[in-house]
Amino acid sequence: MTAPFRIRPAQPADGAALVRLVNGLAGFEKLAGPDAAAARRLVDDAFGPAPPFAVLVAEVDGEVRGYALFFYGYSTFRAAPTLWLEDLFVDPDVRGRGIGTALMQAVARTAVAHGCGRFEWSVLDWNEGARQFYRGIGATILGEWLVCRVEGDALARLGAPA
Repeated sequence: MTAPFRIRPAQPADGAALVRLVNGLAGFEKLAGPDAAAARRLVDDAFGPAPPFAVLVAEVDGEVRGYALFFYGYSTFRAAPTLWLEDLFVDPDVRGRGIGTALMQAVARTAVAHGCGRFEWSVLDWNEGARQFYRGIGATILGEWLVCRVEGDALARLGAPA
């Protein structure tokens, strides 16, 4: 029998587990995780006086093994808030127990409670397992929308004084 789990808001004591899970997600996505300074900022931002995002965690046998990190935006077309899921990750050895679904349901309940007109996120085109999971919970994958990003030196140039 698999151990039961619970979904709850992250607490300051979960900071190290959050960083570990973010690094797990980065490794899965073949990206560099946060360096030590970024990890400190992440924890400070998560549990500071005015967090720019919210985090739910999945706890299995008293240990944080998954998380969902999200924040709010606004849809001008719907004239309503939107909820953007930045990260969803469950440790590979506890997958298949419904933890990912439970995290998504908890985030969706949050979106509904806040009057959001949409709940959105992105998925890597090569991650067919995640794409199947998202379709299975009722998501539509919008192939016509492409993510745009400006970062690093390009962001500095774009944001430089005129």
